[in-house]
Amino acid sequence: MVAIWIVGGLALLAVELHTVAFYAVFLALGCFAAGLLALFVPDSAIWVQAALAAVISLVGLVAIRPFASRTFLHGSGGVVSRGVHGGLVGQEALTLDTVGDEHHPGHVQLASERWLAVTDSGQPLGADTAVTVAAVRGTTLLVRPLSHTAEFGQGGVGS
Repeated sequence: MVAIWIVGGLALLAVELHTVAFYAVFLALGCFAAGLLALFVPDSAIWVQAALAAVISLVGLVAIRPFASRTFLHGSGGVVSRGVHGGLVGQEALTLDTVGDEHHPGHVQLASERWLAVTDSGQPLGADTAVTVAAVRGTTLLVRPLSHTAEFGQGGVGS
């Protein structure tokens, strides 16, 4: 049974290498814990091993994953480590042309790349306007003027 748990854990780690969503790594840790239980307590029931794997995985997903996700995906300093949606939100960009609503999209430059963009308010923004990415819809960025977000971060109430 030890080999099955270890192979399962390795397979989950291989999945994690391609997703970097920090789900499979905790499932793999659960498998490894069950494998260690099977190794050191060979007469343990399979349901006890599975219960240990489930508890370890659940604790990791609930207690550690949110912290790990914020640290590794959003705190990298780059635009994105992996995955578009999480890493782009909050990044600063510069409008290249007039950016309007969904019927009048424009373009922004973000990390030396040109992105299709629309405003979150529907009010058009002129070229060379500093903006913040508020959300991502497919391959289109939803942006707002940087001045809207700067009010709260520098010298505003709560600073």
